[in-house]
Amino acid sequence: MNLKIPLIIIVACVLLTIPSCKSYLDVVPDNVPTIDNAFALRQEAEKYLFTCYSYLPLDGDIESNPAFCAGDEFWMIRPYSMGEAPWQIAMGYQSANNIYMSIWSSMFKGLRDCNIFLDNIDKVVDMPAFEKTRWRAEVKFLKAYYHWCLFRRYGPIPLIDKNLPISSTSDEVQIPRQSADSVVNYIAGLLDEAARDLPAEITNSSSELGRITQPIALAIKARLLVTAASPLFNGNTDYSNVKSYDGSLLFNPVYDETKWEKAAAACKTAIDACHAVGMRLYTFNKLGTSLSEKLVTQMSIRNSVCEEWNQEVIWNNPNSRTYTLQRYAMPRLDPAKLANELNLGSLAPTLKMAELFYTANGVPINEDKTWDYANRYTLKTATAQESEYLTEGYQTAALHFNREPRFYADIAFDGARWFMENGTFNVQAKSGQWQSRKGIYNYSATGYFTKKLVNWKYVILDGLGLSIESYPWPEMRLADLYLLYAEALNEARGPVEETFTYINQVRQRAALPTVQTSWTSYSRQPGKFQTKEGLRQIIQQERLIELAFEGSRFWDLRRWKRAFEELNKQVMGWDIEQADPAYYYRPKMLYKQVFQTRDYLWPLDVWDLLGNKRLVQNPGW
Repeated sequence: MNLKIPLIIIVACVLLTIPSCKSYLDVVPDNVPTIDNAFALRQEAEKYLFTCYSYLPLDGDIESNPAFCAGDEFWMIRPYSMGEAPWQIAMGYQSANNIYMSIWSSMFKGLRDCNIFLDNIDKVVDMPAFEKTRWRAEVKFLKAYYHWCLFRRYGPIPLIDKNLPISSTSDEVQIPRQSADSVVNYIAGLLDEAARDLPAEITNSSSELGRITQPIALAIKARLLVTAASPLFNGNTDYSNVKSYDGSLLFNPVYDETKWEKAAAACKTAIDACHAVGMRLYTFNKLGTSLSEKLVTQMSIRNSVCEEWNQEVIWNNPNSRTYTLQRYAMPRLDPAKLANELNLGSLAPTLKMAELFYTANGVPINEDKTWDYANRYTLKTATAQESEYLTEGYQTAALHFNREPRFYADIAFDGARWFMENGTFNVQAKSGQWQSRKGIYNYSATGYFTKKLVNWKYVILDGLGLSIESYPWPEMRLADLYLLYAEALNEARGPVEETFTYINQVRQRAALPTVQTSWTSYSRQPGKFQTKEGLRQIIQQERLIELAFEGSRFWDLRRWKRAFEELNKQVMGWDIEQADPAYYYRPKMLYKQVFQTRDYLWPLDVWDLLGNKRLVQNPGW
């Protein structure tokens, strides 16, 4: 296979022995001579720096990131062509004795190595002070980020600020969980320390792309504080009796509105830092490529994710590339190529996601007074006026007509058109057609395909091979930060003008009218945006649409405390075994999901609880 990969400086392993770690309690550097050697010279210290980076989660890997397949955005039919762990969570099979996709051990190992680095970097003799300062800031960020990853999944956690000395007693290593507010304050403080000494941008793009910058640190702080201000962690009475081993509360049950003000301020600081180095929402502009206005909009949406190191991406994770992800997303698109069979096409968006996107007027399909919501499953035939989105003369569901540009940019379906650098392809997914089921798996379980995650330079070669532009996973885009700011402003101050400024910038890139224009002109609830509660619903749906299929929905539903509502619904798709359109376009239940209140947080492993008597289990487990 022909795989294009640009130069990346991050390495996942090092050429030296590092102390082993059996659990998070093993925070004692037990191989002192090796550590001293690791920090004798700059070259060796750099290897240890990259070791600290190597723990970054593989968020572009659907088998490693629960936010892809452990929620309700995608579905597959068993037997899966990938590991089953995400589906076990999605189907409600998680337990304290059988924990799926746990990061407890790996993140604490990362924290130990970060502390070793911070304790020893000053010993290096052949490094200038300014470089030590920068490296130290990078590792402080990583230390904060690993705590953040743990917090988002487990809630209150032990804080590993320093590695314990070798002489520590068994009692001293019994580290308890700290309160949620204490954890947030600690992470935020580390991010502030890191941001002060990080570069504003990467100037040596040939060797340093992927290294942490000041905008990255500030953006992650914004995400942290918005999460801390959200209903899951801010005044959640479900956790009012959750206590540590000593009786102290792990969650504050009293709602604190000032958390939203702090979150809004953090978002604005991060936005300003991004703007200062030229970041902006991505727009497609390829020299030598002549496209219609509609296609330019589609490519602006798609490439904001798939074009590596573009001006909108705040942070590309170089540890996690997307070769396999794209193969799961890509159907057998080109029927003229034998290598079609190398495409899996099994990362299937659910019918719920197809119905999430707005109409062409920029409002939800069940609110638009000009759109026939009741008859959305009936058949319609595409005309020449719709040929940039739909196959002319082809019958498909009315649901697929007159939708917003992000719908056509993100999702493909039976009757869709799929633009790629080497041509435009028609998707035909009913039984017996090119994109339909051909084997045991490797087909769409719902009749939908994830166009958004496939780079437009993906090429099925004449022989048995693929050429895939494998981009590093975008951990955070500027559009995400804009919408976090709009959310925080609305929660803190209501529908003020600046709230609309940022949400409307995201909508403008998607070729949609402003919130005010769309709701006033087309919604059955024209005044919805004028109240905090109404605008909250609008902002949340805007996030779910703009960041669809990027791993955001999974965490957003949890922090908003909407996962219980959304993840106890039926998973629906089309009846893909049918060849006749009248039978194919019948919604079919694939699974009835089960989500319990306890599922908002991961359980702690029973062996960790036995090994540390000061740990307490998460509620419900």
